[in-house]
Amino acid sequence: MPLDHGKKKWDKSKLVSRHVSIGPDKAPHRSYYFAMGLTEEDVAKPFVGVATCWNEAAPCNIALSRQAQVVKKGVNEAGGMPREFTTITVTDGIAMGHAGMKSSLVSREVIADSVELTMRGHCYDALVGLAGCDKSLPGMMMAMVRLNVPAVFMYGGSILPGRFKGRDVTVQDVFEAVGAHAAGKIDAEELHALECVACPSAGSCGGQFTANTMACVSEAMGIALPGSAGAPAPYETRDAYAEASGKAAMDLIEMNLRPRDIVTRKALENAAVVVAASGGSTNAALHLPAIANEAGIDFDIHEVAAIFRRTPYIADLKPGGRFVAKDLFEIGGVPVLMKALLDGGYLHGDCITVTGKTIAENLADVVFPTDQEVIRPTSNPLTSWGGVVGLKGNLSPQGAIVKVAGMKKLKFTGPARCFDCEEDAFKAVQARDYKEGEILVIRYEGPRGGPGMREMLATTAAIYGQGMGDKVALITDGRFSGATRGFCIGHVGPEAAVGGPIGLLKDGDIIAIDADEGTLSVELSDAELAERRKAWKPRGTDYNSGAIWKYAQTVGDAEKGAVTQPGARAETHVYADL
Repeated sequence: MPLDHGKKKWDKSKLVSRHVSIGPDKAPHRSYYFAMGLTEEDVAKPFVGVATCWNEAAPCNIALSRQAQVVKKGVNEAGGMPREFTTITVTDGIAMGHAGMKSSLVSREVIADSVELTMRGHCYDALVGLAGCDKSLPGMMMAMVRLNVPAVFMYGGSILPGRFKGRDVTVQDVFEAVGAHAAGKIDAEELHALECVACPSAGSCGGQFTANTMACVSEAMGIALPGSAGAPAPYETRDAYAEASGKAAMDLIEMNLRPRDIVTRKALENAAVVVAASGGSTNAALHLPAIANEAGIDFDIHEVAAIFRRTPYIADLKPGGRFVAKDLFEIGGVPVLMKALLDGGYLHGDCITVTGKTIAENLADVVFPTDQEVIRPTSNPLTSWGGVVGLKGNLSPQGAIVKVAGMKKLKFTGPARCFDCEEDAFKAVQARDYKEGEILVIRYEGPRGGPGMREMLATTAAIYGQGMGDKVALITDGRFSGATRGFCIGHVGPEAAVGGPIGLLKDGDIIAIDADEGTLSVELSDAELAERRKAWKPRGTDYNSGAIWKYAQTVGDAEKGAVTQPGARAETHVYADL
C-alpha cells in the first residue's frame, strides 16, 4: 500500500538537497528558490528532479512536457518539491538514412551525462525520468542507476497506428514503401498517401521497435510502475500513471529504496526474457549491458544472447508479427506478457520493484486473457526460443545479434559484397546493384569507426520493399533499427575500425550464417585472416573534432554495451550518499 504522505517526516539533514538548502551559509542558494516563488516550507521539502526529453523534433517526445506537469502534481501531493528540467533527444526516425544517425547512440551517453550533471549540480534527492524516443529510454535509465537516488522511470507512450488500405501501418511501412517505390511497385502518389497517414498522433513508433522494447524493459526490471508503459501517448489515462509515478518517488525516499536495489542481475535477466519473448529490438543487447555497467554488473551481449536462446517467443508484435503496441495495451499491457512468462517459470518473481513489492506480488491479481491473439501462453509459443538471438564465430569473436522473430529461413550462406559505409550500400540497393544470394557487408560503422554505430533501417527497409528481404542477408558492425526485419545481423565485433575480421573481408568471400546454431563465420583459415590483418591499415574519419570525435575516443566495444565510462566498478563514491 502507498505510504501515508500526510504523516511523512523526512530528515532533510540526511538528504542530498541539504547542500543547497540548510544552514546560514546556504542563504544565497535559498534566495534563488525564493526568486522562483518557493516558500520556506517548500525549500524544506525533498527536491525531486522531473526530467524529460521533451522537444519538437518528433512525435515521440511532444507529449512529455504535459505528462511531466502531472508527475509534478503527484510529487507535490506527496509532500515533495518537484524541479523540472529537460535533456536532449535525437530521434532516430528523422536521423535515419543520413549522417545524422551518427548522433543517435552518442545521444544516449549525452542524455545520461546531462541528467547526472543536472542532478549533481542542484543536489536533487530523487528523480522521475520521462522518455519517448529510442536512446532516451536507456539513457534515462542509465542516469538513474548511476546516481542511485530513489528514481522512477515513465515511458511517454506509443503512437497510435495509422490506417492505410484497411490495415494498421507504422513508420516501418513508409521506410519499406521507399524501397517499393524505387522498385517500381508503387507510384509516388501512393507513397505520399501512405506517409500522410502512417503517424497519426503523438508517441513513439508503434511496433515492438526499440522504444516499446525498452519501455517493456522498464517494467520488467521493476524501475517503472506496472502498466505504465501501456497506454498510447494521446490517452488521458497516462495522467494517472504520471501522478502515481510522482508519488512513488516520494515513497522511495522514505523507504530508501534505490535503483541498484532494484536493477540486480536477476532484474536484468527478467528484462532480457521480456525482450526475447516480445520479439523486441536487437538494440536491447546494447542497452542492457550499458545499464548493467552503471550498477557494476557484468552482463554482456553473450549473457543476454544466452537468455534470448532459452526464452519462448510469445508476443505476435510488429515488425515480425501482426500487432502494435496499442493492441498489447488493450489486452492488459506489459503485465499480461510478464504474467505469461512468470506462470511459465521464465521470470524471477522475487525481484523488488519501485512499488516496494516484488514482481510476483505486482502480478498476483493479473489474469491472463484467453480471448486474444496478441500474447500466447508459454505452453503454445510462436517459437520455442527467443525472437532475438546471438551469433558467434570467426567473423564475430565478440558476438553479433539478429532478430529472427517472424523469420522462416534461419540459415544463409553466400558471397560477401563489401561496402565501407552505409551510403554506398544504400546507393547500390536503390540502383538494385546487388544480386540474390549475396550477403551485403556494411563495415566501418561501429561505435568507433562510424563513429556512432548507426542504425540502418533505410537500407534494410529498401531491400524488403524491393521484395528481396528473404533473398539476401546483411551484416554490419553498426546497428539495425528495431523496425528492421529480414536476415540482418548487427553489432558484429570486433568492429572493422580496430581490425576486426569484418574489416578483412573481400568481395566473394563465403559467409555462413546459422541462427539455429548461433554461428557467424567466413570460410577463411586462421592463417589467411592473420595474413590479411598484416596488410590492414586503420582508416580515418571526417569526425576529428566535436562531440562525435570525443565519443569515438572513449567508447568501448558493442559486446559490453558501447559504454564510455567504467561505471560503478570504478566508483569511490555514490552521488546519493554525498
